[in-house]
Amino acid sequence: MSSDESYERVYTGSDTNVQYLQELFGKAGISSRVRNDFDSGLRAGFGGGLPGQVQLFVVKNHYDEALKIAKTTFPKDYKDE
Repeated sequence: MSSDESYERVYTGSDTNVQYLQELFGKAGISSRVRNDFDSGLRAGFGGGLPGQVQLFVVKNHYDEALKIAKTTFPKDYKDE
């Protein structure tokens, strides 16, 4: 994550879903970053995160717009909120 901008987590799910959301965010002009703790842990030689769970972050000033896109695209993932 970039230290000069503040990011907020907008979605956690499969790598495929996260890639799709990144494409939608890009079309909307929203900058995003991916964090996969499980893969990072494997590369570093220790465990961390859950397999298949990737986190997607956006710059804070685009959070509301990104959340709306994510909820519209994957409503089942937000049903408990």
